[in-house]
Amino acid sequence: MTLDHADELVVPEGQPPSATGRRTFWHRFAQDRFAVAGAVTVVVYVVVALFAPLITRLLGVDPYTYDLAALDATGAPAGWGGGISAEHWFGVEPLTGRDLFAIVLMGSRTSLVVGIGATVVSMFIGTVLGLLAGYLGGWVDWVVSRGVDIMLGLPALIFMIAIGAVAPESFPRLLLLVLVIGVFSWSSVARVVRGQALGLRSRGFVRASQALGAGHGHVLFRQVLPNLAATVVVFATISIPGAIGAEAALSFLGVGVPPPTPSWGRSIGDAVTWFSSDPMYLVFPGLALFGITLALNAFGDGLRDALDPRSGGRQ
Repeated sequence: MTLDHADELVVPEGQPPSATGRRTFWHRFAQDRFAVAGAVTVVVYVVVALFAPLITRLLGVDPYTYDLAALDATGAPAGWGGGISAEHWFGVEPLTGRDLFAIVLMGSRTSLVVGIGATVVSMFIGTVLGLLAGYLGGWVDWVVSRGVDIMLGLPALIFMIAIGAVAPESFPRLLLLVLVIGVFSWSSVARVVRGQALGLRSRGFVRASQALGAGHGHVLFRQVLPNLAATVVVFATISIPGAIGAEAALSFLGVGVPPPTPSWGRSIGDAVTWFSSDPMYLVFPGLALFGITLALNAFGDGLRDALDPRSGGRQ
């Protein structure tokens, strides 16, 4: 939920980039092979998530179909290797016998919907509060800064578990996860945006707009915010993995998406019980979660390096 290098997330300030600046950015980004690989991997994950129902139908697998014949008397997948067979490429889940390949495919939708949705919520709250605090200063800055301090000091995971446990069954679970994770993640965004806005409010183009009689709304949304867009975008790309990890953790603990909704975190949690006898069916949901997290972090780091001329980047 927190970012290791949040305070280092600084991109150049100034007017919106020109065509030459955009070409320079893409050139720098293309030179970072790790970032390009991350971007391609993210695109693959998104395409798989979008078309997961079609893919599962075409392949004849279903994440909601129970195949008890694939289980032995203990409820574990029959045979070592998580029950991998010609019918079940990734094996089956213990106790249910559901096809793990289909669960991994459909679970990508759960993870990306929650990850992207929660990030949008946290970016919106954090950007608005950070803008107001940095630009207006005074008591607004004091209130927002104290709010950031409080949110950073809260044991977020404990509160998310508690809210997930007491939430009404009728409340849509995916929406609940998006809101809870997003609301507990805005503080780091607000801190970074506030710092950037503090620097921008004293810049010449902002002072010129104020001298010409522009109101606060015009200056904030037409002058300051466009110059923070790159920062917010980069921050979002490196925040999505944290939101995905939070959803996986909550599902692992049993307060995330309810069964039988496919979820990587729930699959990992179910597999832990059987890990000592057969660790294989822990591998595929774990690799899927690891892959998207690594890809998004590589993509976000590449964006940051490409936007920051002071960075030498990675080759």
